[in-house]
Amino acid sequence: MYFRFTLADRFFISKTLKLPQVNFFLLKSSAYKTLCQEIIKVDSSIRSAGITNEDGIILHISHRKGMKPLLSAEERAQYAITAATRQFTRLRWEVLLGKIQYASSHYTKLIRATIPVTDDNRKLSFVIILSLDAGTDNFHEIIVGKVIPLIKEMRSDLKS
Repeated sequence: MYFRFTLADRFFISKTLKLPQVNFFLLKSSAYKTLCQEIIKVDSSIRSAGITNEDGIILHISHRKGMKPLLSAEERAQYAITAATRQFTRLRWEVLLGKIQYASSHYTKLIRATIPVTDDNRKLSFVIILSLDAGTDNFHEIIVGKVIPLIKEMRSDLKS
């Protein structure tokens, strides 16, 4: 669980606990931001990359430079919750069907993909939500060959 602290709270905590002048509260969000920004860089057809916790709460979203999101912030939050719920449901079938790599939906305006990030016990930890340009023919190669390896490489940065 994460808490939001005011500037006064942070000052009090750092003085009371005599912590060094490092903002520990932003370290984890920095890892989320870095991951999303790195995903955006792997291919020019990626419109946006976001990460949610297991409950679908958005931890960070990055958009391709100059790209206007098609959904409002509230719509993105609703989409993220339903995407995490669907991924959670899909994980139930892994024992019978094998490990899920990602799920995708093809809309006329974009392609959406969700990638589950699980712990060693196959419990959902995070969901990566991507949007790609509509008509991206090699979306599978982008996700499996570029995005998933990047997530695996940076996975340890997401855990505390």
